[in-house]
Amino acid sequence: MRRRQVPLLAPSDGPQAIPDPATALTTPNGLLAGGGALTPDWLLGAYRRGIFPWSAPEEPLLWWSPDPRAVFDPAHFSPSKSLAQSIRNRGYQTRIDTAFGAVIRACAAPREHAPGTWITQGMIAAYETLHTLGHAHSIETWQGDALVGGLYGVRMGGVFFGESMFSQARDASKVALARLIAAARRHGIELIDCQMPTPHLQSLGASTVPRAAFLARLATLIDRKTSGSLRE
Repeated sequence: MRRRQVPLLAPSDGPQAIPDPATALTTPNGLLAGGGALTPDWLLGAYRRGIFPWSAPEEPLLWWSPDPRAVFDPAHFSPSKSLAQSIRNRGYQTRIDTAFGAVIRACAAPREHAPGTWITQGMIAAYETLHTLGHAHSIETWQGDALVGGLYGVRMGGVFFGESMFSQARDASKVALARLIAAARRHGIELIDCQMPTPHLQSLGASTVPRAAFLARLATLIDRKTSGSLRE
């Protein structure tokens, strides 16, 4: 059977040209379109509809909305016993938005079992722009003066769209996640999107929800007025 092709979009089309997520391919899971641009209007317009960019360096920019979706519910997150011990005993400190560029570049660095990266220089520049505009945030784990773990993503209304995390010390990325969830509870963020389900995310407590259910909840939260900066 011939696989259905997805449209290739021009930057001038605008993010509204990305097809309805319900029309996404099942193989590969969630692929909607190629092309477009990594400008703030494209990125924010896509996130608003439950769509995110991802592509290998040699591929055109691709847009995705997988089914099912991996999420954290901050209200029901409970750290494991080992994570709670790391938070208490390993001398970590967590900060928010003090080293966004360092976090995204650490997330982009090659890893032992995944030498390539989807976080290209274009992606880095695009999310640094979103950070400058106040939409993208880094949650960081420090040990003394060393940045040893963290994650970054985009906050819109009552939703935080997680993009990537890294760890250079035991549980360092998990400690950053725990800080994000604590901040989410304080500031009315009710949904943390993790995009594609993976065994690692499920081991951290992420659950999977059907795409339709995710999009319905997203619609109720995306324009919610929330309180204050994540750093507070």
